Amino acid sequence: MVEEENMEEACRKGVEEDDEPQGLCYLFWGPIHWFKMLAVEMHWSFVFGVVSIYGINQGFGGALSRIGTEYYMKDVQKVQPSEAQVYSGITSIPWIIKPVWGLLTDVLPIMGYRRRPYFVLSGLLGVVSMLFISLKSKMQLVLAILTLTAGNVAVAVADVTVDACVAQNSVTHPSRAADMQSLCALSYSFGGLLGFSISGVFIHLIGPEGVFGLLTLPAALVSLVGMLLSEPRIPNFAYNEVNRKFLDATKAMWTTLKGPDVWRPCLYMYLSLAVSLNINEGLFYWYTDAKEGPSFSKETVGYIFSMGAIGALLGAILYQNVLKNQPLRDMMFWTQLLFGVAGMLDLMLVQRMNLRFGIPDYLFVVIGEAVSQMITRLKWMPLLVLSSKLCPSGIEGTFFALLMSIDNFGGLSASWGGGLMLHVLKVTRTKFDYLWLVILIRNILRVCPICLLFLVPKGDPNAFILSTEDEAETPQPDNIELASLIRSVDSGR
Repeated sequence: MVEEENMEEACRKGVEEDDEPQGLCYLFWGPIHWFKMLAVEMHWSFVFGVVSIYGINQGFGGALSRIGTEYYMKDVQKVQPSEAQVYSGITSIPWIIKPVWGLLTDVLPIMGYRRRPYFVLSGLLGVVSMLFISLKSKMQLVLAILTLTAGNVAVAVADVTVDACVAQNSVTHPSRAADMQSLCALSYSFGGLLGFSISGVFIHLIGPEGVFGLLTLPAALVSLVGMLLSEPRIPNFAYNEVNRKFLDATKAMWTTLKGPDVWRPCLYMYLSLAVSLNINEGLFYWYTDAKEGPSFSKETVGYIFSMGAIGALLGAILYQNVLKNQPLRDMMFWTQLLFGVAGMLDLMLVQRMNLRFGIPDYLFVVIGEAVSQMITRLKWMPLLVLSSKLCPSGIEGTFFALLMSIDNFGGLSASWGGGLMLHVLKVTRTKFDYLWLVILIRNILRVCPICLLFLVPKGDPNAFILSTEDEAETPQPDNIELASLIRSVDSGR
């Protein structure tokens, strides 16, 4: 009882300290007090896990992986841009089946722990897969795709656990839901900025395979998180009830998902992604083409994507400090509209209109990438906040993973749709005659989700509360509550 009172007092002090920095002092001390406030209210290990997984493993490691994979497919495997677009979708499939990883971590503990073994095992899988593809030269394309997919399994399993903690803390601390999403976004953006900044240099010095070797370090950090994580051990777990718990969790998810407050925004999230065709591989091949494109070097490509990371970071900061309390539909309308307009910068670049105004290719691409990523971040953060609040108690991790898998399936649809469009309009490794038409079609489709905004709830996303009318009828699975990172070892004994 005394410990609980002390914790409440510490939380109050943390909130008070959050308001201390004023004026210019806020630029330096503000972020420090913000981190301190989150660490006090949600426990320091939660903040450490988010920074490690989102910032280092997904942000920094994801940046190196993206640039490394694009050059690996282009220069080592020598595939067409439309094929590379499809293969990138295949390697992202582990993100689509995130509910499977969520169910495993929720209902199937290993050696009495729900979280630590999965962190350790996913880290080991990441280390092995990245070492394999980095050390084996002239790997067959199918084997390379399988290895990259295994690497994504490792990242996705680690990600789903942190997502679960964010979802549960969003339910128990609804006023901090936007802050937690901002922490995730800021960590990811800072990590991505650093990763993209050095990716081109490493690609030039050690090649794509060498970059894959470097990715063993972020993967090893995931295992370290599992070793250091404070988690209460579950004694005498009834493994013979795992099947029943899987069924109960599935029923609970279905009961929640079929509610109009849930399926309507889920449908919007999927469609808004699926219709915005992903043609990044076609643009990448054009960027590096010496005849028809600007022939950017490896270092330049890395710097361009780092500017995109800065744009995403600015978007997260802008949302956190200015826009997080804006009505959801208004935010989605303007960001979706600006998303389509920003795509016109790619069209102007491919048509070389920037040169007519005396703007160099590099400067124009940097501006376009930063603006596009900033708008993308602003478009998606309020929906992430909403998603975290759609999760029913008891299966927060699994249901949040289900929501994110819907998003990832939309991304897969956009990737395969973009690959099909590149193939139909005959955009190849050396021919880009109709790339402008692909970009134009993509920009038009980006604006179409505005017609579906009636699916999104009105009002402040932070004030949204999931309807609980059918809560008594919702199956409540036993013992699948998350062993959240906010619990201490003593409280679990």
